[in-house]
This record gives sequence, structure tokens and C-alpha cells, in this order.
Amino acid sequence: MTAWQADPFFQYPRTTVATSEGNVELPILYSDDSQVMALFFVDRREAQAMVSAEGLEAVRFAGGKALVGVAFYEYRQSSIAAYNEAGVAIAVVPAGTPAPAFPLLSMMSALDKRRVGFFIIDLPVTTAAACAAGREIWGYPKFVTPIPFSLEGNSFSGAVTDPDRAGNVVELSGVAGVGIPGPILDLVLYSRHHGALLRTLVNTRGGGRISLPGTMRLTVSGDVHPMARRLAALGLDGATPAIVMHSDRLQLRLNAGAVLP
Repeated sequence: MTAWQADPFFQYPRTTVATSEGNVELPILYSDDSQVMALFFVDRREAQAMVSAEGLEAVRFAGGKALVGVAFYEYRQSSIAAYNEAGVAIAVVPAGTPAPAFPLLSMMSALDKRRVGFFIIDLPVTTAAACAAGREIWGYPKFVTPIPFSLEGNSFSGAVTDPDRAGNVVELSGVAGVGIPGPILDLVLYSRHHGALLRTLVNTRGGGRISLPGTMRLTVSGDVHPMARRLAALGLDGATPAIVMHSDRLQLRLNAGAVLP
């Protein structure tokens, strides 16, 4: 037993699920990881157009905006081996669910009470095993491609390489501004799998920094790849995030999804 496996955070009941790339034990455990998450406020009509068919509603934030998270991860040690990942997700609630009066504050509440979650519209990864697990267990929109990741202090450079041609689909880079120590968000993730709406909880720990954007910018390359087109439709080419959260000591548990009625 390794030191991290002896940690109570990872001593959790587990279930074996078969995928096309081999068996996966749920929850998936991540013990040594880095993360950079940039939060952007975007036109709510564009965000709603991307989630309406899923039975979800984009949450209305201050000024009538929607919230989009763009995150990059370097998973150095996990129960499905090392890989990198990038994600684009819209803050949502299931259709017909009353949205909280203070949605940003509600995202800090306990997972078992939280309604606001994220619907992922793109989730590239660097390994076939991670891709199969995400697509076949949760229905996440994963594809395999190189994802360079470099986090040094407050300086970050990350990109999603176009899997079909030379160049990047998107790049997030710059130096985060003034920040304070803070927790990394636990997450509620909504997804569609075999027609059912799943609610999945992601437990995190490790802490990091919550910062002003500084020089951090998101750059979308062209409009050929579908991920690039979705980012451009949300108005994110050249965008400055409202908040940047980053950590080089992230740990997490990615749990099985629960089917919503």
C-alpha cells in the first residue's frame, strides 16, 4: 500500500466498471495533480443554446451573464495512470430547478445541498483509457489529443492541440494577478448518458490560490475544430477571465454519476 492509498481521503468503497480500454475502479482517485481554472462571464443566450437540448438551464449571474469555466489539469498520479485534460463547461441547473439568489456563493456550499453544477461541452484528454472512461461511464464529450501544461508559480501556459492538423485549438496563458489562498472548488457535473441525466460529484482537496486575471488570456485558433467554434460562439477568443484559480497540490475523487428522475 502506498502512502496515498493509506490516506482516509482515498479509502472509499469502489466498484469495477468495464470499458473498451479495460476495467475502471470507481471512484477514480487522483493523488498528485495540478489545476488551472479560469472563469468567464459570457452572453447567456449563447450559453443557453448549448445546454437547452440537455434539459438544463444556464444559470443567470450578475448582469444577466452566464458563467463558463475553462480548466486545464495535469494528473501526475491517478488510479487510471497519468494524463492531462482540459475542459470547457457551463454553469447550469436542471430545467425547472429554482436558481439560487447568489449563485457564486452557492457554489461554495456542501455538495449534497448544491444544485448549481457544470455541463461540459468539451473535454479533451491525452490517453485512450481516460477518453474511454469519460465517454462510456459518464457520456462526457472527450477526444484524445496532446495537451501541453506548464504551471510555475503564478505563470501558466496550457493548450489543446488540434488532433487533425497542425496548431492549437485553444491556448490559455499568462501570469495570474494578485490573489489569496483559497480552496479548490468541489464540483457538481451534469451529463447525458444513454438518454439519462447524470449528476456526478467531484470531491477535491489540497488548496491553491484564487487570483485576479493579471495577464491571463484565452486564445482560440481558427474555426475549423468544433471546440474552437463553440469557444468562439461564447465570445471567448481573446477573453480575459474574471477569476483564476490554480493549484499544484490538487487531490480529488471522481465519483460515479447518479441518474436524476
